[in-house]
Amino acid sequence: MAVLVLFEFAVFGGLLLGLYYAMFAMGLNVVFGAQRIVNLAHGDLVVLGGYAAWELYETWHISPIVAVVIVLPFAIALGFLVQHFLTPRLMRSADPETLSLILFFGLSQIIEALATIVFGPNERSLPTNAIPVSSLHLLGESYPGIWWVSALVAIPVLGVFLWLLYRTPFGLRVRAVMSSVTEAATAGVNASRVSGLFFGIGFGLAVVAGTVGIFIFGGVSPTAGVALTITAFAIIVFGSLGNPWGTIVAAIIFGVVTQLAQVYLPSWSNLVPYALVILTMLLRPQGLLGRRQRVA
Repeated sequence: MAVLVLFEFAVFGGLLLGLYYAMFAMGLNVVFGAQRIVNLAHGDLVVLGGYAAWELYETWHISPIVAVVIVLPFAIALGFLVQHFLTPRLMRSADPETLSLILFFGLSQIIEALATIVFGPNERSLPTNAIPVSSLHLLGESYPGIWWVSALVAIPVLGVFLWLLYRTPFGLRVRAVMSSVTEAATAGVNASRVSGLFFGIGFGLAVVAGTVGIFIFGGVSPTAGVALTITAFAIIVFGSLGNPWGTIVAAIIFGVVTQLAQVYLPSWSNLVPYALVILTMLLRPQGLLGRRQRVA
């Protein structure tokens, strides 16, 4: 009976966390879809979101949920500027993919160094009453309040993103650029502007995930970015690079598998992201919902 109860807790808790992980990883997949760039600074953007939530609460007692609305436009603007000023030069180089890895690795190191200088090397955390919610009681089990709050934040954020991508003229242009920049430009699409806005959305998703992630991950520290990037990369590779729906499905599976590992094999749970990447590369290189030739 106890085994069944633990299984139920892990599965339902994994579903709640999986929705958060979908928002958390979507930003990395968005940037990849915009210009086939793997943003190695993704985890550091999540860290910046955590620090923004911490600073807004400690200085002005602003709830992390309200902080989501405050930091989002700044993050989108940052992503647009990075794409506008840096990536065009990369695309004109002989080996843009390799140079992009170097560039965003450097950006990751800069963010980590600045965070250490401004906030110090120690982990920062917020009190649990910063988001005054009670635990969720379901089927005789109690789930931390931040789990269902993070899911409630992720659902509308992902919903708006998917609506923008699949139900608006802007989304049609985005998908055209994701499919082929050259063909989109031939059809009259301003590929640079579209990619810049989509790049900004990717940055925005990462920072928003960070404002909630300060609770999910127990705090925020300057050096947490690398591990967060690896986790996000594992999810989007598992789901299929450039496929938003694949990211959502993969994130939910990742959340459930991680929770099951923490319940039954806690000492091995940190290996889940690496195992997902290795198994995906060996068994289905195109990803869970991917095709042999990725399309938007």
